[in-house]
Amino acid sequence: MQGPDYFNADLGLLKATRITEQVGVQFRAEFFNIFNHPNFRLPSNNVSSAQFGRITSVVDENQRIIQFGLKILF
Repeated sequence: MQGPDYFNADLGLLKATRITEQVGVQFRAEFFNIFNHPNFRLPSNNVSSAQFGRITSVVDENQRIIQFGLKILF
């Protein structure tokens, strides 16, 4: 029995800016599962079950996560 494909796309953006010669600021944005694509678990493989061949759940790490960061470099 074959299960569904697993798809995950992450993206990270970084912008570094100099304020003075010795001080800078770095802004970072990170997006995990940016397209919010659901990834399903494998189908039930118990032949005697009424759920045989059904997919009844998704992978737990399936939500979209966005995080931002600001770093001062000196």
